[in-house]
Formats: sequence, structure tokens, C-alpha cells
Amino acid sequence: MPSNPGIDIITAELADIDFESFEETEEGVKAYIQERYFDEEKVKSVFSSLENIQVVYEQKLIPAQNWNAVWESNFEPVIIDTKCSVRAPFHSKPEGVEFDLVIEPKMSFGTAHHETTSLMISYLLKINVEGKDVLDMGCGTAVLAILAGMKGAKNITAIDIDPWPVENAKENARNNNVLQIEVIMGGAEQLGKKMFDVILANINRNVLLADMATYSKVLNKNGTLFLSGFYKEDLEQITNTAFENCLEFVSFETKNNWTAAQYLKK
Repeated sequence: MPSNPGIDIITAELADIDFESFEETEEGVKAYIQERYFDEEKVKSVFSSLENIQVVYEQKLIPAQNWNAVWESNFEPVIIDTKCSVRAPFHSKPEGVEFDLVIEPKMSFGTAHHETTSLMISYLLKINVEGKDVLDMGCGTAVLAILAGMKGAKNITAIDIDPWPVENAKENARNNNVLQIEVIMGGAEQLGKKMFDVILANINRNVLLADMATYSKVLNKNGTLFLSGFYKEDLEQITNTAFENCLEFVSFETKNNWTAAQYLKK
């Protein structure tokens, strides 16, 4: 958790206006938000409302990058729970793993290096998805959808709001020979009437809260919902909203304050 209580307050306030991730530095904190969600007036309003905290900030637009090139420059394979490896095509297959995922991220999120992806993979490794219908919301590279397919899921829907991850997810699914994945561009509005036994949503707190009712609506009775992309201090709010939508809390896991949680449809 942040060592500076002022930073803790700032990150909580920024998370409420769609900032998605934070990196504490010696100078303060770096806060990241998608360009289309950035509203400078909201940022100014947040900082002006903080009592006894003076904030100096600057904003910078990060240009689109070839994340594959960045990945190749510093990437090491990831092995989770001794069962699952996530690696690049130029790495050799690790010995002794049950599931070997070959992922090229390009401009997409999901290499298992981030705590939230790692936590979701760990949860997915523990459950039986054989013959089940699975939804991967905010799929990024489709690493979770691909693992579900390798574990025997019957039908898999992977959804992402951006075109880059959609194309990348399709490519990764083909390269891993997991062909039962349908990749769709959009958000929760794309779900329609299709029903699922397992839903995996690794996005951010605000989207999870906004879409909780939809997740519950398309989740079969006794189905399981896994959520991540938020901090441990957000767990209570996430769980309360889940409860309001007939979703019963089962468990949670944390890693460096990032949190994943499991819910059951009543």
C-alpha cells in the first residue's frame, strides 16, 4: 500500500474519475487514464477539493507504442502456480507445466506480469471449466480466454472495447490453437441474451461497478464471477454492489495490494 497517506487519498479520488492504475515514485505518484476518459476540469476539481493537501501536477500524452517490441526488450516467461506458463514465441517451452500459453501482446494488456492478470490466472487454474460457457470481459491479449479453452471450456466469448486488443486476441487464439473463442469489440452492451457459467472481468473498479448488473444478468444460476483490476480497499464497495445484484462473495486474493475476488450467482 502507498506509504504516504496523501498519495492514498489522491489515488482514491482519481480512481473515481476513471484513472485506472497508479505508480508511486520518489516524487509522488504517476496516474494513468485512457485518453478518451481524461477530463482536466474533473482533475482540477478533485485537487481543489482536497483539504490540507497541496498538489502540483503535469499531464503527458503517452503515444501508442508497439508493446510487443517493448515486451521483447525486457520480458521473461511467467510461471504461475507451477502449472501455467505465459511466454513469448521466442522463448522455449518450460518443462513440467500443464498449460503453456504463447502470447504476443502487441498493443494489448495481458502478459501475466501485472498482478491482476496473475491473480486471475491463479483463480482460473483452481476451477473446473470443462464443457462450460465462459466470458472474458476486457480480454486484452485473451490470455484468460485461451487458458479457459485449454482447460476444456466449450464456448468462450472474449470482449474488448479497443480494436487493437480485438485483433490481437484473435491472433493469439489462433496461435494457441484455441478455436472456440469468439472475439467481439465493445463493452457490456454487446452481451445480449447469451448466458455464461463463468465470467472473468479484469478491467478497473469503475467499469466493474457500472457493469455488475449486466454480469449478474448473463451469469447462470450457481455460475461464478471473477473480478480484478482494483485495490484491496475497493473490495468492500465491489462486494456490496455484487450483493445488490444477487452475487454472493466467496473469496479474494491480493498481490501488492491489487485484488481479485470470486462471487457466486445465487
